[in-house]
Parts: sequence; C-alpha cells; structure tokens
Amino acid sequence: MAVKTIFRTVLNKFVPLLNTILLLFVIQGAPAQSHADTTTKVQLLASIEKTTEEKYVTTTSNVVFPEILKGNEREMISYIERFSNKNRDYVNKMYEKGKRLLPKAAVILKKYGLPEELNVMLVLESEYNGNAISPVGAVGYWQIMDEVAKTYGMKYSTRLHRIGKGNTVKAAMTDDRKNFTLATRTAARYIRDSKQYVNDDLLMVVASYNCGVGRVRKAIRSSGKTDPCFWDIKKYLPSVTRTYVMNFIALNVIFNNYELFANKKLCFTSQKIMVSNDQEKNVTNALPE
Repeated sequence: MAVKTIFRTVLNKFVPLLNTILLLFVIQGAPAQSHADTTTKVQLLASIEKTTEEKYVTTTSNVVFPEILKGNEREMISYIERFSNKNRDYVNKMYEKGKRLLPKAAVILKKYGLPEELNVMLVLESEYNGNAISPVGAVGYWQIMDEVAKTYGMKYSTRLHRIGKGNTVKAAMTDDRKNFTLATRTAARYIRDSKQYVNDDLLMVVASYNCGVGRVRKAIRSSGKTDPCFWDIKKYLPSVTRTYVMNFIALNVIFNNYELFANKKLCFTSQKIMVSNDQEKNVTNALPE
C-alpha cells in the first residue's frame, strides 16, 4: 500500500511536467510546418500567376487623313509609316520652319479655288528656300522654270558672265520667283490651269507639277482607261514623280496629325501587343489617346 502511494505521488508530479514538455515540442515544431505550407502555397500561386501574367493590349489606328486625301489610306498607310520613322527629324524641322509660310500659301491657294493641302509642295520644291535653283534652272520657292515665268508675266532679268574660254554662266539679277507672294500666285495659276488636262485629279495635278502635264497625259493614255485615277497611271510615271506624289501625301497626313506624331503616339495600324503585368501600365500609357 505504501508503494502504490509513493508511485501515484511521483506520477502526479511528472505527468504535468511531461505534458508541458510535449506541449513545448508541438509549439516549437508548428512554425516549421506552417512555414513549409506557406512556401508551398507561394510557389503554387507564383506558378498560377506566371501562366496569366502575359496579356494583350490592342492598339487602334488613330491616323486621320485630310478630307481631300481620304480614299488613299489602303495604298498609303504603310508608306507613310516608313516615311515618318525614317524622316522624323526632317519632318519636325519642316513643320516648325513652315509655321509662317504654309498658312500664307494656303490663303493664296484658296483664292484660286485650290485645296490648301497643296501648300506642302513648298517643302518638296524648295524647303522654303526662295533662293533655291535646281540643276535644270527652276528658281525660287516653287521652282518655276523660265518658260512658265515668262508665260505668266513674272519679271526676271539675267546677266551673262563669261568664265574662261567659251564658258558662259547665266546669273539672275532680279527674279519674281524669289518673292514668296508673287511666286505662290503664279504657282497657283499654273496649277489651276493644269487641272483641266489631267482629269481634275488632285494627285495627277501634283504629279504634273513635277514632271509636266504632257508626261501625265501620256501616262493616262498608257493606262488604257477612260477615266483613270492616279493609282491607275502611277506605274507609267517617272520614278521621281511617283516618289514626289507619295511624299506629298505622307507630309500632308503627318502634318494633319502632328501633335500625335511629335509625342510619338501616332498609331498607323491596329495590332495586338503582348505585354506582362508589370509592362501593361507602361504600354497603356504609351498608347495613343
């Protein structure tokens, strides 16, 4: 009886201590198990997110063609995009430089019943340089030849200089073609008169200013069509003239969307762009409004 009493007393003392030890073991072991579970869950979530982090953002074309040039989008949009990427500095320079003269030219052109978009030809002809002289003798802002200047009553006088033996150089002393207003009026009259011979087609008119009415009329006949448009005769024109007309359209379209172009937000075609979650915000901010 005495032995049982002693055993019970010892047991009563050690059981609480044993329970305490077991409890501490459980508590100390639990964080390790919890940490493992958390790590596994994070890895699983990361795996799930990785499969969904790639998204697509659709960019929408925001190019607006001038009203008079609408209908040329399909033929021109890829050319304009290449032109804008390749000649960005040049376009910016011509736009800034033209802020004074382009509006003045537009006013004069309208007085002769012509679309203001023709003022961009100032860039193509002389880059606003009134003193420009071409290798074939065209002079001034609109690069007007002697014959045209004479026909339309422009005043110009020349003086011959003899350099060396048998070499004669013609130097202009006074020339209305270097006067912006007079030159623009003459160019407007010439363009207005040319319209009737080239189907009153704006792009044919632009082409005829570069290569002559005769060349355009020949291209019209070569097309074999009774009422062709510029795209019907394009391949029959000189390559220089084809480029001239294409650049005419490109400059007009870019100038018409210049704010977007300057801020690099001019989007030429609709397309899907794949982006990650962390890129989406940046790409969206860069998209045209």
